[in-house]
Amino acid sequence: MLPNKICPVVIREHSSGKQILLFHHPLAGVQLVKGTIEADESQQTAAERELFEEAGVRLRAVKPIGQWQYCPASPIWYFWQMEDAGHLPERWVQHCLDDGGHDFEFFWHPLSSSYPSSNNDQWRAIFVAAFEYLQNYFKR
Repeated sequence: MLPNKICPVVIREHSSGKQILLFHHPLAGVQLVKGTIEADESQQTAAERELFEEAGVRLRAVKPIGQWQYCPASPIWYFWQMEDAGHLPERWVQHCLDDGGHDFEFFWHPLSSSYPSSNNDQWRAIFVAAFEYLQNYFKR
């Protein structure tokens, strides 16, 4: 059995509508913050930890959004909405220690639009599907 994943979802209100925090991984393309839930760790704590480890941002996890699975053989992702992030910059780079260390380039993307067409070859199918799941959730 694969370990479950946590995905802290950071949303902000913008004059153009809701925006979601994404980042560009230098080897793996555009994605959402996501990581493994550690043994004896709550989903809420895991969401807060992963966001800090990958983005350098401390936000409180405020509510569960739902769970999602890309395919039957893949891990279950648990989505948690983080507190309002209106104070974060437009873009920033965070050095993350994952996999020997990488610089992650964070940016905001309109939640109402499709994945960035200029970067669509940099989106793995699993992140496109997760993004679409979140779009549907926030349309409600």
